[in-house]
Amino acid sequence: MLIEFIQPDFQFEDARGCLKQLVHDGWKQVNYISSVAGAFRGNHWHQRNKEAFFVISGHFDLSLENTRTHEKESYPIKTGDFFIIPPNVSHSFLFTDDTQLISLYDEGVENEDGSKDIQHG
Repeated sequence: MLIEFIQPDFQFEDARGCLKQLVHDGWKQVNYISSVAGAFRGNHWHQRNKEAFFVISGHFDLSLENTRTHEKESYPIKTGDFFIIPPNVSHSFLFTDDTQLISLYDEGVENEDGSKDIQHG
């Protein structure tokens, strides 16, 4: 598999609502992303970063390709899904609904020399 579906580290829920601890260590960069229905994003990969995504709300179609073996997979992604994409796996998102998500990088996108760990193609 080119993707690993994971669970939050901790979850508490009562009449007031819900608290989800997604992770408690191992990630250096955290981003909030919002996309409108019909938007296409991604179409890139990272050479040294694994990247996790937690879907706050919405839906999208995720297309993946291993840049070395050219193995391909696709998944319908929905609210509450939480997954990791390893390095060297190209990922593209076609948003079918307005969507909000969190992305996490284990190393961070910015390199010390000012370049970025984002490869297009």
